[in-house]
Amino acid sequence: MKFKELGLDNRLMKNLDHYSFKNATEIQQQAIPVALAGKDLLASSKTGSGKTLAFVLPMLHKALKSKAFSAKDPRGVILAPTRELARQVYGELRTMLGGLSYTATLIVGGENFNDQVKALRKYPRFIVATPGRLADHLEHRSLFLDGLDTLVLDEADRMLDLGFAPELMRIHKLAKHRRRQTLMFSATLDHAEVHDMAMEMLNAPKRISIESGNAHHTDIDQKFYLCDHLDHKEALLHRIIADADYNQIMIFTATRSDTERLTVELNKLNLKAVALSGGLTQTQRNTIMSQFERTVFKILVTTDIASRGIDIANVSHVINFDMPKHTEEYVHRVGRTGRAGNKGMALSLVGPKDWDSFKRVESFLQQDLTFDVLEGLKGKFKGIKPKKPAFRGKANKTNKKPTAAKKVAKKPVKRDKTFHTNVAVGDAVFIPKKKTPPKIDD
Repeated sequence: MKFKELGLDNRLMKNLDHYSFKNATEIQQQAIPVALAGKDLLASSKTGSGKTLAFVLPMLHKALKSKAFSAKDPRGVILAPTRELARQVYGELRTMLGGLSYTATLIVGGENFNDQVKALRKYPRFIVATPGRLADHLEHRSLFLDGLDTLVLDEADRMLDLGFAPELMRIHKLAKHRRRQTLMFSATLDHAEVHDMAMEMLNAPKRISIESGNAHHTDIDQKFYLCDHLDHKEALLHRIIADADYNQIMIFTATRSDTERLTVELNKLNLKAVALSGGLTQTQRNTIMSQFERTVFKILVTTDIASRGIDIANVSHVINFDMPKHTEEYVHRVGRTGRAGNKGMALSLVGPKDWDSFKRVESFLQQDLTFDVLEGLKGKFKGIKPKKPAFRGKANKTNKKPTAAKKVAKKPVKRDKTFHTNVAVGDAVFIPKKKTPPKIDD
């Protein structure tokens, strides 16, 4: 299906020429008509499927074709779990706003609060934000959502995993009116909290699922390597990088300290590497991402903050130095490569501490994953076998000697009692003697 068949406003069609897109992706084909009809939407699609335009286009079309509820309140709010994803969505929104009379602003944590208040006082028509910072502005009454047309929740599952449920409910209640349209996108529709929140926030939503997260990505070659310990992991990492014919590499770790340590080691090998983690200021994070996009650095070592919202076609390799805690994050990490029709390579290092995460990923992908071996770096670790369940049939035999039966105390012998003038004797019963009455003298 071509975009022109979707019935979008001609001004949006003109801006779409910037992307050189003619045909809509599957999620766009199914989601845009539902959103244009004014219905609430609960949708799932894999990373890199074009879902950002699937909610940006109908949101802007609605603003162009209908009258605003309020002259000051924003017409559309898009919520994203991380600053990086919010920034990427904001960039695409700005592109689609080209030539239109609407303004947009980005509201995320880590940036000056007062500067954001000044930007909100200019009454932008569209806001892209992270839930925590937007909730702060609502609490300080620097923003009102009484006249909100469209509320979009991008990567709702990730926002819930990060603990933003209270903020999302607060935003929902402050923007709750009968004509608000809500579009919720999630990596999976099987997430229990996503289902509960959809029941609370959406009104009779249309459900759409395009290529579930466990679908095999044909453009990405996935490999797994067993590791004995940390030194073995680092040796494998160095060999993989040395042998790889790469453009740019993203390496995912579990902790901030690992990102810094690995970056120092890679730079000692004259590899252009930079570390990205949540401990940096927003300005530092923006600078690093800008440099990586411009290929100033060839290798980005990062935590899961970069697993979503990074759309760089030049990333040819993704390396999981540590397996992710949340299964869905594996799909998002791997999805940083193999984008825009390019081929990608995803390599994961699995040590004893990663084994449980690996098995969950294997179950989620519904595939029997095998391990590769690099010559000279084969380890001893073969995985962890599941514990055998205890046999509940016959009682387990033991070599313990039978314990002797406890001796039963003898009962006391009953005494033979006799009776004298109907009074029992033999139990020390006191028998009073009869007293003779005293004599009385005349």
